[in-house]
Order: sequence, then C-alpha cells, then structure tokens
Amino acid sequence: MSDKKQQVSRRQFLNYSLTGLGGFMAAGMLISPLRMAIDPVLKKQETSGGLANVGLSVDDITEEPQRVDWEVEQVDGWYESDVKKTAWVFKDENGDIQAFSPICKHLGCFVSWEGSEEYPNEFFCPCHNGRYYKDGTNVPHTPPLAPLDVYEQKVENGMLYLGDAKPRGEA
Repeated sequence: MSDKKQQVSRRQFLNYSLTGLGGFMAAGMLISPLRMAIDPVLKKQETSGGLANVGLSVDDITEEPQRVDWEVEQVDGWYESDVKKTAWVFKDENGDIQAFSPICKHLGCFVSWEGSEEYPNEFFCPCHNGRYYKDGTNVPHTPPLAPLDVYEQKVENGMLYLGDAKPRGEA
C-alpha cells in the first residue's frame, strides 16, 4: 500500500452523502408497504371458529325467548374494535336451542319479542308493523319477505356459543 492518503474531493463527499441519505429515505418509505403486505401472513389464525361465549348457561335457556347481548372483537385491516351483538335465544318444543337475529329482514330495524300488545307470542318490528312467528318465519302479508336469520351455535361445557347470523338456507 502506498503511504499517500487518498483525498476525497468536496464533490465526491456530497455525492456519497446524498446517495446515502437518498438510500436511507427510500428504505424508510419501503418499510411501511412491505410490513403491510407481510403482516397478515404472520398473524395467528383464530382457532375458535368465530364462535363466542355469550355468557349464557344452557340450563338458563327457557321456552320463552330472551334477549342475549355479547361483544366480539372485530378486526378490519389493522383497526380493532369491540362490536356488540344481540340474539333472541330460547328452546323450541323439541328442546332444541334456537338463536335468531333481531334484525328485521324488511328494513333492518330491531325486532323484539312480544313487542306489540295486539300480537302476543310473536316477534314484532315497530318500523312498519312487521311480524314473525315464534319459529322466526315471517307472517304472510306483513312487510318482511324473509324469515329472521339464524345464528351459528354450539354448546360446550354447558355454555352457549354463537357465531354469525346467516339466512335460513345457509345456517
């Protein structure tokens, strides 16, 4: 090697500095989209199958429909929120558990059990006097044109777990 030090000119110093700074900035700008593309792949998958414990013991379910409220954690992209859900739960004449969505199939209003004194033992929608029989089917010649949606369900360790509400043919 030679004893001479190699001098860096002002122009070379600025060239090296600006190239390094530009590379650093480009790397910083690429990290975010790269993380967005890879992050969903690295997340753990849910093992619960989308069913949530609604905090209701099977022994507490009667033949009278009762309103059950619970919260589930919902993830929309990177936004996490707690969503409140509601169901009408009861046992039918065969002892099978029924869980219906309270959302009217006409305009999406909230349906309540025995919500009208004129129509006892029916689900009633106050928006346009929509009515459903206890089995969730719509009363003919009333506004709803389809039966109430049915929740996916399972019983585990004596507790009721509910999933998503689906139309009758898909449940």
